[in-house]
Amino acid sequence: MGEPVTAYSLLFDHVATRVDAERAHHLGFRAVRAGAAVASRLPRPGQPVPALGLTFPNVLGVAAGFDKNAVGIDALAALGFGHVEVGTVTGEGQPGNPKPRLFRLPADRAVVNRMGFNNDGAEVVARRLAERAARVQGRAGGPVLGVNIGKTKVVPDDDQAAVEADYAKSTRLLAPFADYLVVNVSSPNTPGLRNLQAVEKLQPLLEHVRRTADTVTSRRVPLLVKIAPDLADDDVLAVADMALAIGLDGIIATNTTTSRAGLASPDAVVEAIGNGGLSGRPVRERALEVTRLLRGRLGAGTTIIGVGGITTPEDARARLEAGADLLQGYSAFVYEGPLWPRRIVAGVAPVGAG
Repeated sequence: MGEPVTAYSLLFDHVATRVDAERAHHLGFRAVRAGAAVASRLPRPGQPVPALGLTFPNVLGVAAGFDKNAVGIDALAALGFGHVEVGTVTGEGQPGNPKPRLFRLPADRAVVNRMGFNNDGAEVVARRLAERAARVQGRAGGPVLGVNIGKTKVVPDDDQAAVEADYAKSTRLLAPFADYLVVNVSSPNTPGLRNLQAVEKLQPLLEHVRRTADTVTSRRVPLLVKIAPDLADDDVLAVADMALAIGLDGIIATNTTTSRAGLASPDAVVEAIGNGGLSGRPVRERALEVTRLLRGRLGAGTTIIGVGGITTPEDARARLEAGADLLQGYSAFVYEGPLWPRRIVAGVAPVGAG
């Protein structure tokens, strides 16, 4: 079944695609924030989901990368998302890679980005989260807040002590405001970052982040890792074994891919875009398979957040059936518009749920 043709999709296909993708993102996000007061009057869709020792208002969240700097958490929640994962935030603020660095492939309902962890840095984002915490204190019904942290570009990936210190800085500043914390070692746009997915580097890094988080919070903040779809099956299973060994709370599967296999877009268009992480519909099958692999190895106790190519309610149900506890979206939200979260949540609701 194809995606429904909506006024938004027509506008996107015929107007928005003529605007630079990064500029369109900022304009669209500004519109989301401007309309938050109206959207917040709508009832929150879906049924609560217990995961990570928390209660999520519904199954669907916004993947990291959409709200890098924690400027629109509650506006996104007003659209129907049950959780919002901000970031990726790095220890030091950085401008990211040169522009243009965000591209659309409409024929594939896909996005290519090589943003390079552009963000305001952990200190600025922590202040922003502190201000939000004071503003929403005592207010019921808000979203679950995830904070995704990554490596500052100038920190060499082969200096384990420097990498751990960099992630620890972000953890100290941000963990107090996070309902859950994600270590991102799977973006293809920071040189050497994916090397940290090797278990011999990943395990001590996660253990260091865990210890750091426990020193700055009186509660135990759930810790997850986000992995790439490009890992070989044996490496996916090795990450699952490591997660069980150290008591990791969850795994996010998956990040973007460097593969360009099977695209409908013309080769010349794809080649002109160049390097970057591909997200959206082309990632769907591999992300689904990684979810199945993880669940088969992890058993029932570890949370899996499924992300990558979830566009339709059928996609969402398939990911849940493969073993995901929660779902996230980014590219489909870009292509399908502000009503998309509610369509997905309604589409996975049990029959008779209201």
